[in-house]
Amino acid sequence: MITYSADNIAFPPIKRRLTTRWLRQVAAQHGYKVGEVGYTFCNDDKILEVNLQYLNHDYYTDIITFDYTEGKVINGDIFISLDTVRSNALQQGTEYMEELHRVIVHGVLHLCGIDDKGPGQRAIMEREENKALRMLNQGVQE
Repeated sequence: MITYSADNIAFPPIKRRLTTRWLRQVAAQHGYKVGEVGYTFCNDDKILEVNLQYLNHDYYTDIITFDYTEGKVINGDIFISLDTVRSNALQQGTEYMEELHRVIVHGVLHLCGIDDKGPGQRAIMEREENKALRMLNQGVQE
């Protein structure tokens, strides 16, 4: 089950059922099933608080993914700062919704075992994000 909530911020204009179906398909393409995944959309203040409290990182970020995956069933809590998503979209010259979908799928890709911190890993993550975004744009299958 994938759940979505907003913490002290307006809920983003995503289509929950479509997004859930899409994320399930992305996970399936990587050999995983979706267990319990919770998205919390928040502001920069909240993401900084989470980053400090749980990761001891004193900086803002667009996404924090807590991975509780067991075997081939993804589970996790994902925090997304809509403030940072919006500023990243402006800086990169992309549409807000495209950037939001990119960050949403980024979390699921992390839960599927794709990292983006080591040498060459960022390019792999971007390739997988782009592939997933094309899938969404072409229409998620029923």
